[in-house]
Amino acid sequence: MPDIKLDHCVIHISDWERSNAFYRDVVGANVVRRGNGWAYRFGETQLNCHGPGVVPAPVARVPVQPGNSDLCFVWPGPIEGAVAHLEKHRVAIELGPVERYGAREAGTSVYFRDPDGSLLEFISYG
Repeated sequence: MPDIKLDHCVIHISDWERSNAFYRDVVGANVVRRGNGWAYRFGETQLNCHGPGVVPAPVARVPVQPGNSDLCFVWPGPIEGAVAHLEKHRVAIELGPVERYGAREAGTSVYFRDPDGSLLEFISYG
């Protein structure tokens, strides 16, 4: 079997300016122009966005809805750093720190939401 990796997934954006700032400043994305919208790049992985001016047809049967995504990002260091980072940006923590299991087995996570209500998670394996 070849070494398969996740290339991209899709989230919903209702306000480009607000979400671009959030994903850039809070989540650490490189914000990239894509046609009439934007995408959020993290190294070799990307979040494509359904939002104002973007027509996902013909491939997407139903566009991704606001608050309909649940994504986890690896935090590079102790989870206390993620908590401090979220507090600095005035992002409410919904749950955590709590023990969770991700792609690298056991870690510690904090959960929060993006401006459209999608559930996001920072997990620390350190």
